[in-house]
Amino acid sequence: MPDKVTTIIGIDPGTNLLGYGVIRVKQKSVEFVDMGVLDLRKEKDPYVKLARISTEVGELCDRYSPDDMAIESPFYGKNAQVIFKLGRAQGAAIVSAAQRCISVFEYAPRKAKVAITGNGDASKEQVSMMIQKILKVNLDPKYLDATDALAIAMCHYYQLTSPLAGLSASSSWEKFIAENPDRIK
Repeated sequence: MPDKVTTIIGIDPGTNLLGYGVIRVKQKSVEFVDMGVLDLRKEKDPYVKLARISTEVGELCDRYSPDDMAIESPFYGKNAQVIFKLGRAQGAAIVSAAQRCISVFEYAPRKAKVAITGNGDASKEQVSMMIQKILKVNLDPKYLDATDALAIAMCHYYQLTSPLAGLSASSSWEKFIAENPDRIK
């Protein structure tokens, strides 16, 4: 990572609670900037929720001018409807970043947990505790969605600074095809 300052916003999407966390990076130094939760539980109309997510994430992007957005990918739970709702919330946040030409990177919840705690099955409380130690801040335990968002941002930072990043995986099919023309039939 070059000497420039890089700002990363992490998003833990949700249609009831959306967590966000912002970090700044200069070389190998990471600084906590802000975090919070967008509480959408009182809003009953799902489309109004999506509009609020788009607007408020856009306002966060305008306030912090992030270089990158790291966002948690939806995961399948017991109810398939949950993944659709999470995907919509994620999409609303991604559109806000895309409209501002902010690069978006998606990470599975398990990958972020491994990056922060070393354990893909870590609880929200364990993630929060490690985020506090890594960033040297005291955070209110009521903001677990926000500390998850900080974990996503930190996961992205670790991905950017890893000497192994990009060696074994392709970021897109287009890149894979360009790098491996002999493997295409």
